Amino acid sequence: MRFEGQDVEQAFELYRELALKGVITGDKANTFKVNENVYTLINQFADKMDADCLTVGQEVHLIPRTKFSPFHVSNDTIKRQFLGSKSSNSDIYLMYLCSIILIGSFYNSYQSNEPTLDFITYEVWVQQVNERIESLKAHDEEQLEKLEKEYSYRWSTIIEKWETLDELKESVTKQTGRTLSRLSFIDTVRRFLAEFDLVELIGQNEVTLTEKTKVIVGRYFMEREFNRGILEFLYDFEEKEEDHASY
Repeated sequence: MRFEGQDVEQAFELYRELALKGVITGDKANTFKVNENVYTLINQFADKMDADCLTVGQEVHLIPRTKFSPFHVSNDTIKRQFLGSKSSNSDIYLMYLCSIILIGSFYNSYQSNEPTLDFITYEVWVQQVNERIESLKAHDEEQLEKLEKEYSYRWSTIIEKWETLDELKESVTKQTGRTLSRLSFIDTVRRFLAEFDLVELIGQNEVTLTEKTKVIVGRYFMEREFNRGILEFLYDFEEKEEDHASY
């Protein structure tokens, strides 16, 4: 396909803004959607950077496809901006798990194509994490070691980190992200997700998903190719136990 110089220049300018800001809106987003040449070129640019362009309403977002994309948020950035200087990779593992569980709560453990809830509270979110941690603990140490290699998730470290958080002194009156409570850690995860327009705080400790997240979930999270079977592992274990108990 041959492209006119004007299309190439316009596509590059729009891609440049996408790369810098992560999103384009208004007339720029409309140009992406209606100009086939610009649309094709920008998607080619993004593909070279292991990223995708997603249309969400009147916006276009640039989404890193894997951790190898230059637009992927590094562990060091997450620690510096959200978790503090004393944090470790175990905090990041737990943050990822809490994020997956939050989204799973809206999608009925990923068994539905559309969200089944409008919002969830911090307390329900913590309860959901507690349940998943308990299901992980049902595996013996040898099983967890095998599963860590299979999924590249440090399950034993995640369990240990969550259980070190104080569940007896839960308070969200001062959310500094530094107190060692489960609710405060959940708020840290919420702030991380909100930074990238993935969730919104709509009430007193009530969280809802953004349209951006719904589009991302529909495109990626339901596919085993992208989630590597982690969702099936997290939610199927409990279902199998329940099925066994029903006999």
